[in-house]
Amino acid sequence: MIDNRDRCIDNYDSEFISNLCDRKYGIGSDGLILIENNNDLDFTMKYFNSDGSELGMCGNGARCVTQFAKKLGIINNSAIFQASDGAHHAEIINNNYVRVKMNDIDMSNYDLIDKNFDNIYLHNGSPHLIINSNDIDKIDVFNEGRKIRYGDKYKDEGVNINFVDFTFNSSLCKVRTYERGVEGETLSCGTGAVAVAVVLNYSKITNKEEIIISMKGGNLKVSFNRLGDNFSNIWLYGDVAEIYKGEINGDIKG
Repeated sequence: MIDNRDRCIDNYDSEFISNLCDRKYGIGSDGLILIENNNDLDFTMKYFNSDGSELGMCGNGARCVTQFAKKLGIINNSAIFQASDGAHHAEIINNNYVRVKMNDIDMSNYDLIDKNFDNIYLHNGSPHLIINSNDIDKIDVFNEGRKIRYGDKYKDEGVNINFVDFTFNSSLCKVRTYERGVEGETLSCGTGAVAVAVVLNYSKITNKEEIIISMKGGNLKVSFNRLGDNFSNIWLYGDVAEIYKGEINGDIKG
């Protein structure tokens, strides 16, 4: 995450961004987030995948950037900020736990969902394919995900593939995600967690409106209100932690 209110990065060059995110020759990350000025809201969040593409919303990134905005003195404990899919409200519950409100999801929109519960496509700021996979600990996420992501159906737009253990119990649901832009397994995906939680409820696998999603990077909580096919008041909760901070030396304008 970079404080870009003074537009130190001014052209969003994809090669430059991918170099920053490179884990061997750059800083190393799944993506880049810039905080920029917004005349009407607290700030603008610009999110780029590690390949330099600007595609979709990042739910976990939104939680992290909210805490970053507080450290910069932009906000106190709540924010309304602009992201690629519209304005979002976020709240810092404590210094290490943040929630962000996601857009409503209307499951009656059949342009966005295939009602086969073994294989569901849903767009909630980012495109997600949800696949029933009961052997989730053994699945080859990289190769299986790559086959689907670069198949004829999704190769142009790309898609995030969420392998889900549908044997949901009262405590949590296990998910592993292949993320477009990263082009590999990501340890945690916020929009993916939201998509999975909504599908679990919609498909009547659970009637809960507060669901814990377990990913390799830790647990996320998703809460919502359901009325018919409409899911509203969707919140994504999770821990945040500052790993390090620093400055980039040299010309960073790309």
